[in-house]
Amino acid sequence: MINDKLMPELRWRWVIGLSFIFFHISIAESQQLSFVELNCENLFDYQDDEGKDDSEYLPEATRHWTKKRYWQKLNNISQSLLSCCEEGIPDIIALCEVENDSVLHDLTKHSLLRNAGYEYILTSSPDLRGIDVALLYSPFSFAPIKSSSIRVEPIKGMRPTRDILYVSGQMVSGDTLHVFVVHFPSRFGGERYSRPFRKTVADCLCISLDSIKAQNSDAKILIAGDFNDNADSPVLKQIYSHDIYNLTKDARGIHGVKGTYRYQGEWGSIDHVLSSRAIYNKVDTAFVHSPLFLLEEETLYGGYRPRRTYIGMRHQSGYSDHLPLVVRLNL
Repeated sequence: MINDKLMPELRWRWVIGLSFIFFHISIAESQQLSFVELNCENLFDYQDDEGKDDSEYLPEATRHWTKKRYWQKLNNISQSLLSCCEEGIPDIIALCEVENDSVLHDLTKHSLLRNAGYEYILTSSPDLRGIDVALLYSPFSFAPIKSSSIRVEPIKGMRPTRDILYVSGQMVSGDTLHVFVVHFPSRFGGERYSRPFRKTVADCLCISLDSIKAQNSDAKILIAGDFNDNADSPVLKQIYSHDIYNLTKDARGIHGVKGTYRYQGEWGSIDHVLSSRAIYNKVDTAFVHSPLFLLEEETLYGGYRPRRTYIGMRHQSGYSDHLPLVVRLNL
């Protein structure tokens, strides 16, 4: 009889192996690209990153962020990502709230994700906590041509923020795909007070979008990440005005999930996947990935919420306070 404690590990080993079988079948049958976006919720390692304010996530800190908890978090994020596709593995993954190269190396090479063969590209931002964004990709599906970090110069009153990650590469179809991964400033201080900070990032993003479209008006562009704004916000509308469309505006999940994030009983989507017109009509499906293992019951308001890593300062074997967004494209 198998020990119940071993079942999750065995289940995910089986999922990884089966995923590769389906992956090769799916490549032969069609040219479909699966894209996932996830805010990992403070994916820090347990080492002090010199020059960054990461002291909250150290073994001796209040949160007691130990090696054991770190590796549990890595494997939980791996489970989240691998479960997003019923057949195969996600081709491209945009991640927010990852600390550094060591974390991405451990995630892709040593966690439950290790057999998926992902490579990654990561920013190195001036964010005070050391938070960055990253792109994971399967070399079988996407071949990067060039990449860069777009630095956002803060305006008055604005803290240094995350760089915008830009990657262009060739898809299986032979077409070039331009990908931007973003993590806009939070609403700390209130939505109206902080809106100019998010607008500053949007300005930088739109300059890059216009530059790409000036060279190719039919360019295939994806923009994904945590925008810290709803789909109908002024900042998102500013981006839409550059002939950009929100692929996940109406994305929903199962089990009553109506967004990627829940606050005080209300579902909302501050995570988005946007695209240029050339991709807008190629969407097969877009949804919030919300299997029960990523959720927990919310006793105060009823229903479910994302099963996060900490509730206050109490650690639990959670995943993230955000749920993954999944978009499948027919190339």
